Amino acid sequence: MKKHLYYRIILAGLLLTLPIFSFSQSDVSGLIKSSPSDATKLAQAYLKPLFKGLGVGLNSGWNNTAHSKNLLRFDLRFGITGAVVPQPDESFDVTKIGLSNNVRPSNPTQTLAPTLSGSKDNNTQLTVYNANNQVLESFTLPGGTGIGLIPAPQLQGSLGLSRGIELSVRAMPTVKLGSDFGSIGMLGAGIKVELIPLISGMADKVLPIDLALAVGYTQFTYEVPLNVAAPAGALPSSATQPTNFSNQRIEAKFSGINTEFIISKRILLFTPFISLGYNTAKTDAGVKGNFPIVDGITPLGQRTYSVFTDPINIKQTDISGFRTNIGFQLNLAFFRIYGSYSMSEYNSFNGGVGFGLGK
Repeated sequence: MKKHLYYRIILAGLLLTLPIFSFSQSDVSGLIKSSPSDATKLAQAYLKPLFKGLGVGLNSGWNNTAHSKNLLRFDLRFGITGAVVPQPDESFDVTKIGLSNNVRPSNPTQTLAPTLSGSKDNNTQLTVYNANNQVLESFTLPGGTGIGLIPAPQLQGSLGLSRGIELSVRAMPTVKLGSDFGSIGMLGAGIKVELIPLISGMADKVLPIDLALAVGYTQFTYEVPLNVAAPAGALPSSATQPTNFSNQRIEAKFSGINTEFIISKRILLFTPFISLGYNTAKTDAGVKGNFPIVDGITPLGQRTYSVFTDPINIKQTDISGFRTNIGFQLNLAFFRIYGSYSMSEYNSFNGGVGFGLGK
């Protein structure tokens, strides 16, 4: 029964994340029609809200009080973070992301395209040229989801140890979401140290607040198979070009580290808190496998393609800065309710419920 409930909770969280991954199968074939370097820049610009929003989500919801659980007391919580995408990150100008001269807007007056979180409607088209200024391909950039929030679920268990130390673990087994959405998984760990119990004397009985330092690390993985065939009517540029395209896929790993100083005060069943911390988030993602990309035209006007392996590779730091959190924890016997709001480059809110034993 507990296992059944566990998977229901996971499924509920995953359903909220599906819209942000729906771009993968239908739009990658368009992005990679340009050269690998240009395709990488287009992917970075289009997916910017996803990278930053997931980074915020991975670093959220670790703590809602400075008090560490007493020895062997524990709880299990499920939360969801919604990172608010600022308006400037809902679109990008294709002429300002460093594309090569071989990739240009088909309409010079139409250069603004939506990011993943932008408008669903988009008519921005790019044309790919060869070195002789001949047209090789034209493609329309993908539209957005129309959703200005990047959701991220958290499933976390925490256990109290001695001397004000609390350990937390985040774990989600790799879950397959179907051929269109691929599979995702999550793993992380954190530690919180309540400071006042470490102070000798009567300080722990005199100070009216709880203070703590905490750090947490989370890693989120995503993989989905792709099926991008050779362009219709195009010929391989040479007989040595690979013909196996069955290894095509998207692989992504998002990781985040959150450190924070927490102040809280328990008032009966209600515990408000405020924290100040520093967080970083990184992305290691790519389109892997063999992909045919048109790169030439024969003297007879026949298009030719070459096969590029792993055409898109993104390794970058998406977030690095301070964040402030304000929120609460409400204890109702075995049941807990959590909520918080975070202020940083991407403001966010986090809410969740939990079940636990003891304080």
